[in-house]
Amino acid sequence: MLERVTVTSYVTPLREGGSLPAVVEADNLGTYVLKFRGAGHGPLALVAEIICAELARRLGLRVPELALGWLDPRIAASEPDQEIQELLTASEGLNLAIDYLPGSAGFDPLGWILDEDFASELLWFDALTLNVDRTWRNPNLLVWHGNFWLIDHGAALYFHHDWSRADPGKPFDARHHIAADRAKRLAEAHARLAPQVTQSLLGAVTALVPGEWWGERGAEAYIEQLLNRAPLVPGVIRQ
Repeated sequence: MLERVTVTSYVTPLREGGSLPAVVEADNLGTYVLKFRGAGHGPLALVAEIICAELARRLGLRVPELALGWLDPRIAASEPDQEIQELLTASEGLNLAIDYLPGSAGFDPLGWILDEDFASELLWFDALTLNVDRTWRNPNLLVWHGNFWLIDHGAALYFHHDWSRADPGKPFDARHHIAADRAKRLAEAHARLAPQVTQSLLGAVTALVPGEWWGERGAEAYIEQLLNRAPLVPGVIRQ
């Protein structure tokens, strides 16, 4: 189970595309980036965040620790920004808290180079989860203590917005992916990662999602989709 914390203070907003996550403090003295259930993308974005982050962690990729953050709507009363007030009020209850990595830097291709093994694993993983939001324009990678950390998976698993179009063989357009030019060892990455994507592993990952966050379908549909897709990567990648 993910740790549950109670949000004690709202520190500052982090504008991020169409959502408005925030840096918050919690009762365990931790600092988190809180992603709100009441944001425009809704709970399904948080479902994608949990499944992708926890799957990545179990496959050996670095992601910040996750927790479930309980939000008391009374915190909104001290916020002068009406947009923030409305978001906090709409997000009463559980939200997704992501460990804040102090001093981390956003990935910049002018400052860092992805080694071929990591680049291949990263592209393989994003092709598996259909994460279209790791581009040169928006890398969604942090550099912290000399290592790369994956963040922001809310746009992945986009098939759950319309299950009638879910297809394990869906092509993945990698032309703008940050790892496309460095992913020279996709076959090796596939041999390492694909066998690890088992029904048991996916069951453990999906079990971390709060039951009220599921949309049209539940954990079983995600397990089936990813289990059937894993053997097809990297064949679905278009570069």
